[in-house]
Order: sequence, then structure tokens, then C-alpha cells
Amino acid sequence: MRYLTDRKRAVGLGSAKSGVHHFWAMKLSSAGLLVLVPLFIFTFGPMLGAPHAEVVAYFARPFPALVAALTIIVGFKHFRDGAQIMLEDYVHGTAQKICIMALTLLSYGAMAAGLFAIAKIAL
Repeated sequence: MRYLTDRKRAVGLGSAKSGVHHFWAMKLSSAGLLVLVPLFIFTFGPMLGAPHAEVVAYFARPFPALVAALTIIVGFKHFRDGAQIMLEDYVHGTAQKICIMALTLLSYGAMAAGLFAIAKIAL
């Protein structure tokens, strides 16, 4: 029988040295989304039901295109960080690494597709 103190049992099982970074990244991205989502709704909302040419002309202007692009970037970054934390908690081993890689690929792929669509409209 080994006589270990609580501290000795916990050595090596502590912080992964990245928890604070994830915490602040999630806080900052959620604060950014708190501003960006209402802006996106108020810029996108008037165009609902409008003809295609009018929507393209509206999003060709810099402000609506910029708001949409920032919302896509911050939204998918926030999604990736939150889903990664969930995967780290509930999936283990090699499956965890594969799921995190697939999640990163999915989120950055969707972000690139959204930015490409906005750039194609705006330019």
C-alpha cells in the first residue's frame, strides 16, 4: 500500500496550461457576438424578401458586408472553441484527436465558404 498525500496524487494531473486561454477566448468571442449578432440582424433583416438584385446591391456596400464577414468569423471561431471543449470533455483517445481535427476542418471550411460568398457579392 502506498501512502500518498493528496498533493502527490494530483501532481501531473493539474492544469493543462491552456484553460485560461480557452476561457478568455470564449468570453471575448461571446462579447463580440453580443454586439455583432444584433448588428447583423438589423443589417440583414430589411433585405428579407427583397429581390435578388437589391440584396446583392445592398451587400456590395462596405458596412453590411463587413458586419456579415465579422459575424461569420467570430461566430465560427466561437463555435469551434465551444465544441472543442465539449469534445475534450466527452471523447477520449484517438477518437478525440480525429473529432477535433474534423471539427476544426468543418468550422474553418464553413468560415471560408461564408467569406467567399460575401466577397463574391461585395466585389
